[in-house]
Amino acid sequence: MGYDEVVRLLGYAGDHDQQVRIVLADATEVIGVPSSLDTHIAAHEVYLRPLGTEETEIAISLGEIQRVDLL
Repeated sequence: MGYDEVVRLLGYAGDHDQQVRIVLADATEVIGVPSSLDTHIAAHEVYLRPLGTEETEIAISLGEIQRVDLL
């Protein structure tokens, strides 16, 4: 999956409070709702509220994302 499609899907999901499955380069999968997306070169990450721990936010580097699926 290309960078532009990853960013488009994460942006859409975040705007619509929709869950996504993110598959990372090491095959790790994370499910949650994107809370913010920063494509600026200094950050280049998405913040995600993982499924089951909505009070927690994790940062994921956009460069590590291989695939994003809307759930």
